[in-house]
Amino acid sequence: MIIPEAGLETNTVHLCGVIVETPVFSHQTYGESFYTFIIGVERNSGYEDKLNVMISERLLNVYKLSVGDTALVSGQIRTYNEQVDGKNKLNIVVFARDMELVGFDEGHFNQVYLEGFICKTPIGRVSPLGRRICDIMLAVNRMYNKSDYIPCIAWGRNAIFAEGLEVGNKISLTGRMQSREYRKRLDDGNVEQRVAFEVSILQLENCEEW
Repeated sequence: MIIPEAGLETNTVHLCGVIVETPVFSHQTYGESFYTFIIGVERNSGYEDKLNVMISERLLNVYKLSVGDTALVSGQIRTYNEQVDGKNKLNIVVFARDMELVGFDEGHFNQVYLEGFICKTPIGRVSPLGRRICDIMLAVNRMYNKSDYIPCIAWGRNAIFAEGLEVGNKISLTGRMQSREYRKRLDDGNVEQRVAFEVSILQLENCEEW
């Protein structure tokens, strides 16, 4: 598989990791069935990001995926809203455009390139360890007048830069897709363990300054 250079598209993702959960049926569109599975991609720190991948039956018929297989996935980040208990939930998946099974020694990697428009005011904060953080919601256009709304997080100097950006600014970024566990206190007082998915920014540029 040839991995294209970042910038040729506004939304590209390349993952290499181990299949953690095998595909289950998701939905059907225009007679074509789609499935989701979970791929685990290790960071340099050893933490494993467990990411949801959506794949069409056409690709799935080529590759019979089993837990423990190492897969190389190329595609895009896609988001969609789902009604859960009367509230909107933003689901985030990697939509596989291409995939192949590779040897275990291929190594894990996680590469994301996005270009889009800031659609909410960036929110700066400080982590419990004192590190500067900034949350960004990025609208990335795709075909048929649709957009994906992708949560991103900047750190350190990138966070300080992001705090100065405004709604409507066009930016480009490179980073990685990550999963993050957190605890959510519910209205009834109970605490629920949840998983958030976001793009951790490594490099960030304001396209309007080019």
